[in-house]
Amino acid sequence: MIVDLRSDTVTRPSPEMLDQMMQAPVGDDVFSEDPTIIRLEEKIATLFGMEAGLFCPSGTMANQIAIRAHTGRLNEIICHELSHIYNYENGGYAFNAGVSIRLVRGERGKMSCEEIESLIQPDHDWLPKTTLLSVENTCNKGGGSVLTIEEMRSISECGRKHGLKTHLDGARIFNALITLNEQPSSIHEMFDSISICFSKGLGAPVGSAIVGSRSFIANCRKHRKVMGGGMRQAGILAAACIYALDNNVERLKLDHSAAQRLAEVISAQDYAENVLPVDTNILIFDLKKFTANEFLQKIDHEGIKAVAFGPKTIRLVTHLDFTDEMLNYVIEKLKNLSRQ
Repeated sequence: MIVDLRSDTVTRPSPEMLDQMMQAPVGDDVFSEDPTIIRLEEKIATLFGMEAGLFCPSGTMANQIAIRAHTGRLNEIICHELSHIYNYENGGYAFNAGVSIRLVRGERGKMSCEEIESLIQPDHDWLPKTTLLSVENTCNKGGGSVLTIEEMRSISECGRKHGLKTHLDGARIFNALITLNEQPSSIHEMFDSISICFSKGLGAPVGSAIVGSRSFIANCRKHRKVMGGGMRQAGILAAACIYALDNNVERLKLDHSAAQRLAEVISAQDYAENVLPVDTNILIFDLKKFTANEFLQKIDHEGIKAVAFGPKTIRLVTHLDFTDEMLNYVIEKLKNLSRQ
């Protein structure tokens, strides 16, 4: 048996999703003529209570487009030190937008107004101007940690009090909303832009979106084009995203339950320590008697794949292709490692 827990991006389209893709009407999206992409953009914007949406090939591109549209040279972003835009987008904020970055160091991706205010630059000739506050929910490196509605509102209000634009990196925002038992519309007034990924927990093969005001999204279209993200008959991809929104949101609860079960098992093993709380579908823990590479080699021998998040840190991510049979198999193999 092969069990891939490296990420929730490893899922394959279901037969039903593939059927919708093959039936999708298409057109040229650079000319704004792909009816399925238009339908997806309107659907996701409406869900989040925004005026407009933009379909993008990836979450990284969606974030980078938003950063470029919100900022300019001699500007600066505030975000958390664990954030995706800082750790996993190849320094794109500097490369693409020519901006610098300042980091909040709160626990598991969380930030307070006091921490944010301490990083806002005074208006001096020799300092970049702080213009954008970026938040990630859920926070990947925080173990899939969830910011509550109250925490998001507090962060947003703090940023706006100081004239900052606010961007939500919501690659896994539906995981957060399921945990919070909230609807997407509950957060729309808090952020000037939100990026949403369809190819993680929702199981689409490709695609993310940005939502925001109509004028902001019009500007984002230009930035998407210059980054090479202007797609043509991409409605076949948008159809998968529509299917995911219609069918794969509520079932995220199953992924969360599976991750919590794995956390219970890992916490009881003598080789593990510092198991982060499991809020959603991500499990991060440290190792005592193995290095990360040794652990990965041992589980790979059993057909289980994961990723290292440090020299002695492991991440497991559950997803819609992770079955109950696989869960039981992984639990058995994880327990067996304690006997080695």
